[in-house]
Amino acid sequence: MPMTRKSLATVATVLVGGLSLSACATTDYVDEQIAAVNQRIDGVDARLQQTTTTANSAAAQAQAAATDAQNANRRLDQLTGRVDRLEQQATAQRRPRN
Repeated sequence: MPMTRKSLATVATVLVGGLSLSACATTDYVDEQIAAVNQRIDGVDARLQQTTTTANSAAAQAQAAATDAQNANRRLDQLTGRVDRLEQQATAQRRPRN
C-alpha cells in the first residue's frame, strides 16, 4: 500500500507535534533547575563573604603592622640622636695617653 501525500503530511505533522510537545519544560522542572542554580549562587556568595572578611582582616593587620613599624622607626631615630650625643661626650672626656 503506497503512502499518499496526504497520509505522509499527516504522519509528518503528528511527528513534529509530538516532538515539539516533548521539548516543553514543565514548571516543576524549571523550578528545580532554578533552585539548583540558586543554591550554587548562595554557596559562591557565602564563600565571597568569607573571603572578603578575611581580606579585610588581613588589610587591618597590615595597617597595624605599618603603624607599629613607623612608631619603631621614630623611636629608633630618637635613640640614634641620644647615642650620638653620648658618644660625643665620651670622646670629649677621654684623656690621651702619655
